[in-house]
Amino acid sequence: MIDFQDRVAIVTGAGGGLGKAYATLLASRGAAVVVNDLGGSVHGEGKDAKTADATVAEIESAGGVAVAEYSSVAEPEGGESIVRKAIDSFGRVDILINNAGILRDRTLLNMGWDDLEAVLAVHLKGAFYVTSPAFARMKEQQYGRIIMTSSASGLFGNFGQSNYGAAKAGLFGFTNVLKLEGAKYGINVNTVAPIANTRMTEEILGEMADAADPASVAPAVAYLASEGCDLSGEVWSVGAGSVSRIFTGLCSGYFKHPEKDGTISIEDIAEHVDDIRVEEGYIVPYSSRDEFAKLGPLLFS
Repeated sequence: MIDFQDRVAIVTGAGGGLGKAYATLLASRGAAVVVNDLGGSVHGEGKDAKTADATVAEIESAGGVAVAEYSSVAEPEGGESIVRKAIDSFGRVDILINNAGILRDRTLLNMGWDDLEAVLAVHLKGAFYVTSPAFARMKEQQYGRIIMTSSASGLFGNFGQSNYGAAKAGLFGFTNVLKLEGAKYGINVNTVAPIANTRMTEEILGEMADAADPASVAPAVAYLASEGCDLSGEVWSVGAGSVSRIFTGLCSGYFKHPEKDGTISIEDIAEHVDDIRVEEGYIVPYSSRDEFAKLGPLLFS
C-alpha cells in the first residue's frame, strides 16, 4: 500500500473542494499536512479561518495530523509563511500541492485590470511564491514532490476565461522548467488538470457534476506526490473516473533547407500548410533541446 508516513505535505486552498480531498487523503495515509486556506470567496474577497480549521478538525477526528495556516498565496510573504509553518510544525516539507484558486470570469473587452491581476496573483504568482521557499527546502533534503494545478481552460481554452486560462497555461510552463531544475535534487514536478464539482465549477459541469466528485481526483494527485512515483513533467487530466495524459507534440512539419534549397518564402508556407499541420509522426519533447535535436539532422545531413 502506498503511504506517506514521515512525509510532510502542504496543500494550498485546502479548506474545501479539491484541496480538502487531497489533504484528507494524504493524512489518511500517514502524512502530516499543512492545511492552507485564506477562507475568501470564489472571487478572492474576504477571509475566514473557519474553512482551514474545519479541514484540520476532520483530519484530526479521523486520527490524522494537520495544522491550519491562513495566509494568502498571492503575496510573497504568504508563501514564506506557509512553508515556515510546515518547518516549524513538522521539521521539513516533502510535498507541495499548489491548489489555491479564484475566478473572475469576463470576456476580454469586459475585463478590468484588477480582474486580471487578482487571478494571476493567486494562480500563477501564488504558485511561485509558495514553490520557491518549498523548493529551497526540498533541495536541501534532496527530495520533493510538487504538484501544480492547471486546467482545460488554459490547456485547451474556455470562453470568458482569458485571465484564468493564461494563468493555468503559465503553470504548465512553470512545470516544464522546474522538472529540469529539480531533477538532480530528487524533486519531481507534475501538473494535474482536474475535472471536479467544486464551488468554482458548479455552474458549468451540468449533468456531469454528480460523477465529478473531488475525491475522484485525489488518488492521482496522491500518486504523483508519492515516493514511488518517478515521473516528472507530466500533465494529467483527472476526474470522473478518468486519468489521461496531456502532452505537447512536435510534428515533422515542412522543411526547406536554407543553404541547399534557398530561403523559405511566404508562398512556400501557403503551399505547405497541410504539411505544417500534419498530426502524424510527432515527438514529445522533454525540453527545448529536443526541438534542436529534431532540426539538427535536417540541417546537417
